[in-house]
Formats: sequence, C-alpha cells, structure tokens
Amino acid sequence: MRARLNHLRLHVQHEGHDSMHAEMVLVNIWECVKNSLTMFILQQVSMVGVWLAPFIVCLNLQWWVFVFWWLVFTCITGLVMRSAMQRPLQPTTPRQVYKWFLAVHKLCTFLSVTGYALVMMTVMGLPALFRLSPITMFDYSLMFLFYGIYFGVLGRDLAEVCADKMAAHIGYYKPEGMPTRTLEHGICAICGNPQLVPEGEEGVIEDTLRLNCGHTFHEFCIRGWCIVGKKHTCPYCKEKVDMNRMVNYWEKPHVFFGQMVDWVRLMLAWQPLIIVLVQNINRWLDLK
Repeated sequence: MRARLNHLRLHVQHEGHDSMHAEMVLVNIWECVKNSLTMFILQQVSMVGVWLAPFIVCLNLQWWVFVFWWLVFTCITGLVMRSAMQRPLQPTTPRQVYKWFLAVHKLCTFLSVTGYALVMMTVMGLPALFRLSPITMFDYSLMFLFYGIYFGVLGRDLAEVCADKMAAHIGYYKPEGMPTRTLEHGICAICGNPQLVPEGEEGVIEDTLRLNCGHTFHEFCIRGWCIVGKKHTCPYCKEKVDMNRMVNYWEKPHVFFGQMVDWVRLMLAWQPLIIVLVQNINRWLDLK
C-alpha cells in the first residue's frame, strides 16, 4: 500500500512536466552519445576506470558496504600483484597468483548466477509464495549481479596484467617479439619450474598438458593462463590454443562468464559516472 501511495504521489508531483521530461530525454541521449565516444577513446585505460569509477560514485553516495569490500579486494589484490611484479620471481608466485584470481573468478560467477536466478524468481512472482517483499528480493538480486560482474571484470583485467608480467620476468614470453630464453624440454614456460610427470601420464599432484603446438605446461598453469589470464595463445610460440580440447565440461560456465564480463567492462566503468553527470545536469537546469 505504501509503495502505491508513493507511486501516486510521484505522478502528481510530475503532472504537467511534459516539455521538461522531453528536455531530460534529450540530455540523456546526448550524454549517452558523448560518453560512448569517450568510452571508445578511453578503452586503453578502461582498467583504471573500472577500478576507480564505481568506488568514487559509491563513496559519493555513501554506500559503505561496497566501499568496504572494494578496500578489502584492493588490499589483497595489491599484495598479490606486488609479488607478481617482483624480480627475481619466486617459484611459487605464479601458482599463488592464479589461485587467488581463480578463486575470485569462481566466486564472481556464483554471485552473478545467483543474482540472475533471483531476478527471474522475482519476475515470476515466487517471493509471494514465501511471503517475501519483491522489492527487497529484487534489490538483493541486483546487488549480487553488480558485485559478481564488477569484481569479475576487475579480477580478469588484473589477472591479465599479472600473467603478462610474470611470464615476461621468467623470460619465456614477450607480448611482442621473440622470447629471451630458449624453452628447455620438461620446463613450464609460465612458471619456469620443471614438470612433475611426462605428458600423457597421470600425475599425483597435477598432470602435464600438451597444446596443439607441441609445447607442454603444468595443467594448473596453462588453465590459469587461458581461463583466468584471458590468453588464448601459447605463451612461448603464440600459436592459438584449442580451448575445446583444454577446457572440460564443468569449466565452460567459467569461460562463458569471462566472455560476458568482457562485453560489459566499459559500460561498468563509465555508466555510473554517466548517471551522476546526467543527474547533476538535470539539477543544474532545474529539470524535475
């Protein structure tokens, strides 16, 4: 009943504002076009925007829960990235880095799927069966979706940076040009450590995987390189990796989630700033 009264009060408040609403629509269209061009130009620095833009907006709106989790994620990831940038690189560092970002990736996948399921349940009216408020459930579903997609996007971007730096420090990989070291037989080019078992034999700790180019890697290292680090080429010879051979059935949702967050990364970085900017313009023009 209270929601209906608020809805009626909103209609009474905005009655006769048709021309003003048309101006607000034009402002929104202009900002969307302008910021779409800006997003295209700033695509190369979008990781900084993804990291800072939502934090600045939430800090301005005093959404302290998101600010808290952002600070926790930033502190832990900062320590992980610091270890990945060190020279000389410790033998256990690549595995620890991939473990952290893989855990973030799986948690964000779970949050996103949970948020989407709650949205579908709310749309179908299932909260009424459990005497739950649809508005409250919808709020929680959007929160889960936002947290999952945001930290998923940010985690994959940072994992890609760490993967490049670690492999370049070891010397078997260069983003451009030829590697500075020759890859010896039985050595993983991602972490630089010897492989525990030959390719084709079942290992006690982990197996060794051979790519279609012929190079072999630790199973955990190459999966972290491709799934978490967003690399679809061999780290040594840069030949394209056949993902269908390497990724099993249960890992395909993680690959799909990674592709999805890549689609929305720019929108997630700059859309909050667009909304705040449009609201300030409407307030400055006294549009209600």
